[in-house]
Parts: sequence; C-alpha cells; structure tokens
Amino acid sequence: MSRLVFIHGPGAGGCAEGFRLQLNRFPGSLAPTLPGHLTGAPCDSVKAYTDWLRGWLWAQGHTQDLVLVGFTLGACIALQYGLDYPQEVQGLVLMTVAMRSKQRAPETLDFRLRAAEEPAVHEQWLAMMSDIMHFIEPDFREQLIACHRRVGPRSQYHDLVVIDQFDVQDRIAGLQPSLLLIRGMDDPLAPEEYEREIHEAVPGSQYIRLSQAGHFPMAEQPAAVNEAIQNFVEPLSTSLMI
Repeated sequence: MSRLVFIHGPGAGGCAEGFRLQLNRFPGSLAPTLPGHLTGAPCDSVKAYTDWLRGWLWAQGHTQDLVLVGFTLGACIALQYGLDYPQEVQGLVLMTVAMRSKQRAPETLDFRLRAAEEPAVHEQWLAMMSDIMHFIEPDFREQLIACHRRVGPRSQYHDLVVIDQFDVQDRIAGLQPSLLLIRGMDDPLAPEEYEREIHEAVPGSQYIRLSQAGHFPMAEQPAAVNEAIQNFVEPLSTSLMI
C-alpha cells in the first residue's frame, strides 16, 4: 500500500501547510512540519533531516512503500531518502531541486538574519515572500504569509544554508525509486534548470514543465500537480489510499 508523504521547504509558508491542497486531495497522506520550523531546533544537513523524517515515519509504522513528494529543502530530503533507503521508497516527486551544491549571494542570507532582528526588514521579507508567491491564489497566499510570520526568517536562513550544501551528483545515477520531476517555468527567482540535470542523469525519470508556476508548483498549479502525482503513483500501487 503506497503512502504519500509531503515534505515542505523554507518557502510557501515554511511548514506543512504549503501542501494543504495536496493533503485535501489525497486523504491518508502525511505532511510533517520539520524541526526548527514551528518547534524544535533545525537540523544542520539534509542527511540529518532525512534521518529525522525516517524516525518520524517509522514511529508511526510507515517503513516501506513510501512515495515522497517535496519542494526545495523537502525535495532534497526526499532525494537523500531515496538514495539512502531505496528499499523503503516506491517513488519520488521532486520540485525546485538541484542535485549539486550552489553558491548563493551572501546578501541573500544576510537579509534573512536582518529580518529576524529588525521589524522594518521583517516586513520587507514578508513582502518578498508574497511577491515570490504571486501565482498562488490570493486567499491561500495570505494563509501562507501568516505561516511565514510564525515560522520566521531565521528558520529560512538555516534552510537555505542546508540546501546550498546538498550535493549527491556522484550518486544520482544509481537512484532506484521511480522519479518524477516538476519545474515551474516562470519562477521569479530564475534559478538554473537544475531539474533537467537530474532528469538526464536518471534513466527512466519523468520531467514535467509547468507554465504559470514558479518556485512552488504544488501551490501555484495544484490541479496539474495533483493530476501528475495521481498518474505517477497509480502504476506504483493499485491500492493507493485516495
């Protein structure tokens, strides 16, 4: 029996609420909020988050037939999980993700730290979050901004540092679980097409490019993403809990 697990990143609310439209569509699916995002201390690496997630799932009896769905940090965690514990994972759905480390402008990180300390900069940060999410339906976007207020910019700073250190390019060709990659083609942050690199490195992987979507395809084009997840999972299991 397949089990969908949605793993969030530092954007789109910075917590599990970013996958609200998928949780509503796929009853029985799971979406933990990672440590350091509402409570607890953040992990210092994708590997550490992966092991935290595995412990969280195992504590609930979910030890196999997993379909892990993530964006940004969540996608890195899902990919690490699929590489480290392939016997437990049926498939991966990854959005806005790279398989190699990246060099981010220092001022991008400094801005988050200043936002954590200075109220005026904090409002600028929230305005930036709203602008990045401009493809998301307004009411849902406001809900996610409210989440950002609770989670805060310091958590996002830690996540970006962890994401930038992630590098599995030397292992990617050996990935065993089925893989679907989704990219928003109108991302205002204009990152490189990292997903294509993964697609070309993993035989048999699928790659979907969505217009009118950017950094958070699952919230920006939920109908298309939900359909893609459904079509991806159906061949993996005839008894998906939907």
